[in-house]
Amino acid sequence: MRSRAVQDAERLMTAFAARTGVRGGGDPVCRYLWTDAYGVLAMLALHRATGVDAYRDDAVRLAQLVHEVLGRHREGDARAGWISGLSEDEGMRRPTAGGLRIGKPLRERAADEPLDEQLEWERDGQYFHYLTKWMQALAQLGLATGDPAWIEHAVTLAHVAVRGFVHTPRLGAPQRMHWKMSVDLTRPLVASMGQHDPLDGLATILFVRAARHRLSPQPAALDTEIEILRAICARHASWSTTDPLGIGGLLADAAMLIELVGQRDIAFESLLHTILSDAHRGLDFALDGGSGARMLSQPTEVRLAFRELGLCMGLRAIGPMQAAMVAHPDRFLPDASAAALRVRLDAMQRAVPVADRIEATWLDPATRETRGWVEHRDINDVMLAASLLAGEAPLVGLGSVQGSHGRPREGPDA
Repeated sequence: MRSRAVQDAERLMTAFAARTGVRGGGDPVCRYLWTDAYGVLAMLALHRATGVDAYRDDAVRLAQLVHEVLGRHREGDARAGWISGLSEDEGMRRPTAGGLRIGKPLRERAADEPLDEQLEWERDGQYFHYLTKWMQALAQLGLATGDPAWIEHAVTLAHVAVRGFVHTPRLGAPQRMHWKMSVDLTRPLVASMGQHDPLDGLATILFVRAARHRLSPQPAALDTEIEILRAICARHASWSTTDPLGIGGLLADAAMLIELVGQRDIAFESLLHTILSDAHRGLDFALDGGSGARMLSQPTEVRLAFRELGLCMGLRAIGPMQAAMVAHPDRFLPDASAAALRVRLDAMQRAVPVADRIEATWLDPATRETRGWVEHRDINDVMLAASLLAGEAPLVGLGSVQGSHGRPREGPDA
């Protein structure tokens, strides 16, 4: 018997697949990298929850569409072919070798055009945090299908993303990251650094390396990228944010790191305590100490569903983090800061019911007719489905590996 959450997610994802050409018909070129990354994760979660192979097939087809569309220059661009500059055949073999476009409705800003901060939100280019989300989707797809080629695409994307976004501001200065790059990764479109980009990159690339090891005995050769991002993270003063999506992202990154510690892919480190301390601070502010009254009392017309649903997925990760620490006491118990981590997670647990209330709000047919929902229907539908499924089992994890080459290893960071 399928739960109500799974049934609702099936309905949402079936409509999305039909609407966007994943199952034929619809518009297969209306790709948007963030939406499609969550689409792959939700489809794979549906496959795990139902055993229906069609959902895994949908995830494979969606990934293929993303590479075919967002790995190439957009229609109407003076440039043509793969954004990596590779030949057609080589580009098909290495579709992430140039990164992936965001999929925004407007072309990227030309080099001689002045920056318009409002218009820039609608212009194409590449976002680092979208690339990391796609790496997670590719890693999960490789684990779900047993096909290491998907994880190799993630490894390639990790190399490209770090090389493209990390820069040295001036001679002798510490490295930083640009927030938005041009489609060909040759110039920054927004030079400032995204607050969580280095952390998200570190957690994701550590996860990709571990996922690759599950399917191949060979090293993922990502040590340089990990070292670069770890150094940037070490200089970062605070991860604190009051943005619901940002808080959810912090919790999701912490969940990946805690699983990697539990699986002996990395050693426990104090960075986890910092992440969860900052996430807890933001959560208390955003949710009024856990009740969510401030957020949930706002009219739905002025709320952004996908940002709230990102928070929901982070809240759903609190239980699995607690379970991982209980399941692997030898990896956590000896460390005093790990004990503080458990106390922190216990304190945040009281906010988890807010996720139920947010999901119920956006499942209501009346709220789904508001302008804010309709204008962002694809991203809202997919993230609502992903949030519902995250309540059943983690969206991103190392379980259910098809064709694994062996047990987890103690990684070089351990």
